[in-house]
Amino acid sequence: MLFGENILRIQHNDGFGIEFNAIDALKRINNSEDTVQVACARQWQESRVGSEHPQEVVRPYDWTFTTDYRGTLIGEEMQMKVTETTERINLEKLRTREQIMFFDEVLLFEDELHDHGVSMISVKIRVMPTSFFTLLRFFLRVDGVLIRINETRLYHEAGQKYMLREFCTRESGIAELKSIPASLFTDPNEIAQHLPFKLRQCEKLELPERKHKAVNEHV
Repeated sequence: MLFGENILRIQHNDGFGIEFNAIDALKRINNSEDTVQVACARQWQESRVGSEHPQEVVRPYDWTFTTDYRGTLIGEEMQMKVTETTERINLEKLRTREQIMFFDEVLLFEDELHDHGVSMISVKIRVMPTSFFTLLRFFLRVDGVLIRINETRLYHEAGQKYMLREFCTRESGIAELKSIPASLFTDPNEIAQHLPFKLRQCEKLELPERKHKAVNEHV
C-alpha cells in the first residue's frame, strides 16, 4: 500500500527545508541485493532440485522494500548543507516534560510481504515551544527470519542555525531473539531496544544564510 500523497514537509519561509515522502523512500531501495528469504525458502528450493523449470531469478529485487531513506532536501534557490558531525541529539532534553504544540504521524507505505511479515515506513513529528523532533522509521519483520529497523531522527532547537540528523540501523535474526517474548516482535517501539546496532551516523544540516539583494542608492 503506497500512500503517495502523504508528505511531511518542514519548510523555512525562504523556501529551503526537508520533506519525507513515499516515492523518494522507494527510490532508496537497493535492488542489487536480495539476501533475505522467507523461512520456508530453503525447503522449497530443495524440493525443486532436478526440476526442469528454471530457478534463477531473472530480475532480482528487494521484496522486503528495505530503504535507508533519510528525507529529501528541498529548496530551489538554496538548500541546507549536510556535513558529518560528532554532535548528538540531546535525548535527555527531549524526555523533559514540555508542552506539545503539534503532533502528527504520517504513513508512507506498508506491505504484508505475502503474509510473511510486514514492511512499513512512517514519520512522526512533535513540535514544542523551544524545539521540534521528527522520527522516520522503517520497520521490517520477516516471520521466522529477522527484524530490521532503520531510523532517522531530526532535531532542531530554537536559536540554532542547524538541525541534527541521526541515522541508525538495528537488526537481529529471530534465532537470536529466543529470550524475547514473541508478542514484542510486532511492536517497533519495544523490540527496538533488543536489536543491536549495525550502523549509526550523525549529520549536521546547516541552515543557509539569507541572501540580501543589493540596493542602489541614488544621490
